[in-house]
Amino acid sequence: MSLTRDQVRAIAFLARIRVRDDELDPLAKDISGILHWVEQLNEVKTEGVEPMTSVAALTLPMRADVVNDGGIRDAVLRNAPEPMDGFYTVPKVME
Repeated sequence: MSLTRDQVRAIAFLARIRVRDDELDPLAKDISGILHWVEQLNEVKTEGVEPMTSVAALTLPMRADVVNDGGIRDAVLRNAPEPMDGFYTVPKVME
């Protein structure tokens, strides 16, 4: 797919990018090259190929999913302006 100067000007307008007239032809050539490369990618047969996130077959290390309180309640409550009975106290916001 080959782009014209007017098409590049329209794309630049839609993208809110200021492009000078002397930059339109080289930009049209560059964008056309990118679009040609994408067209080549569309020709690759990918049926039956599983999607992957990496070329290496790696799995992340797993940890035990254990629920706990973190064991730092006192350290957290030191940030509270007025802790009461081991909890944050907040002002009443509704009557």
